[in-house]
Amino acid sequence: MTHQNEIHGILAEYETVDGIMHAAEQVRDSGFRHWDCHTPFPVHGLDDAMDVKPTILPWIVLAGGITGLVAGMLMQWWMNAVDYPYVISGKPDWSIPANIPVAFETTVLFSAFAALFGMFILNKLPQWYNPLFRKERFSRATSDRFFVVIEAKDAQFDPKKTAEFLTSTGASAVELVDVPDEPTSPPFGFKAVAAIMTALVLLPPAMIAASRSSTTEETRFHLVPNMDFQQKFKAQTAPLGLENHPLFADGTATLKPIDGTIAQGDLGKSDPSNAAYSGLRDGKPVTEFPKGVVIDEAALENGREQYNIYCATCHGDSGKGDGMVARRAASIGQTWMVTNLLDERIVEQTPGKVFETITKGINTMPGYAAQMSAANRWDVILYLKALQKAQAAK
Repeated sequence: MTHQNEIHGILAEYETVDGIMHAAEQVRDSGFRHWDCHTPFPVHGLDDAMDVKPTILPWIVLAGGITGLVAGMLMQWWMNAVDYPYVISGKPDWSIPANIPVAFETTVLFSAFAALFGMFILNKLPQWYNPLFRKERFSRATSDRFFVVIEAKDAQFDPKKTAEFLTSTGASAVELVDVPDEPTSPPFGFKAVAAIMTALVLLPPAMIAASRSSTTEETRFHLVPNMDFQQKFKAQTAPLGLENHPLFADGTATLKPIDGTIAQGDLGKSDPSNAAYSGLRDGKPVTEFPKGVVIDEAALENGREQYNIYCATCHGDSGKGDGMVARRAASIGQTWMVTNLLDERIVEQTPGKVFETITKGINTMPGYAAQMSAANRWDVILYLKALQKAQAAK
C-alpha cells in the first residue's frame, strides 16, 4: 500500500530554547491535541509547557509486578505443597518466608516485561518509518535546532491556517510534511529474517520435546563433550587421555592397596574367631579378657572416660542405677528401672557377657557398637570390674 498526496503534518523550526518553549505554550493554549516537540537535548519545563499528562506506564508495571508476585507464589505452592510435597526436617510444605526469593524474582521479571511491552504499545512501536525523517531540515533535530510538528489528524488542523499560526509563534521556517509514497509494511528482507529467526528459536524446544517423547538406542549427542570426557585422574584407573602417565609403574592414578591390607578398625571383621573383636570364643562369651586386650592404667582411665560419657547418665557415677535419667524420672513421679551394676548377678557376669550387652544392648538399653570401638568397650568393662571391686571393698 502506498500514500500519495497525503499530508502528515506541518513542521516548524526554532533556533533557541526560549523559542520552542514559547511556541509549545501557544500551541497548547490553541487547543491542538496531536502534536509534538523535538529537541537535541532535554529541555527542562517543556513537558509542562506542552501539558503532557503523566503516563500510565507505572500502573502497567505495577499490574505486571502484582501478577508476577501472585504467579510466583502460586507456582511454588503448587509445586511444593500439592504436586510434590517434600518433607524437610518437619518444616511446613509451604510458607511465605521460604518462598519470598523466587516470588521476588518473578515480580521483577513480570514488571520488566510489562515495562518493555507497555512502552512499545503506548508508543505504537515498531514504526517502520516516520515521514519527518524524509525532511533534510529535520536532521538538525539532533544537533542544534528545535522543532514543533502538528499532525494532520488533529481536529483543528488546516494546512494554510496551521502554517500561518506556526509562523506567528516565531518559527524561522515552516514546512509541509507529506506522507512518502512507499509501503507501510515491513520490507520483504525483514520479514524473511524474522521468519528464519522465529524458526531457529522454536527449533531447540521442538527437538527437546521430540527427544523427551521418544526412545533411541544411540548415545546422546554432546555439544560440549569435554565435561564428559576430561583429562582427569580416576581412582585405580589410567588417567583418561594420559595412558602413559608415569605416576605409578602400572599406569594408574592411585596406588592400589597391598595384598592382605585390612582397613583400620576392621581387624576383627576379617577374623570372626578373634575374641578381642567379637567377645566370643567357640560361639560363647569369653570368661576372661581375651588375648590382645591391653590392661593397664591408661586403659582403665579411658574406660572411666567412656563410662562417664555413655553409661553414667543412667547407671550413675557409682554404678548403683542412680544416674540423672533415673533421678529425673523419680522427680516427676515415674518409675524408671535402671540396673544396679553392683548387684551380685551383674558382678558375676563374665567379661564376654558384659561385652555382648554393651555391643547389642538389652531391654531398653540400646547397643553401643556404633559409638564405641571394640577396644573402648573392653576398657569400659575393665573400669566396671574395678568399680565393682571398689564398691564391694570392706
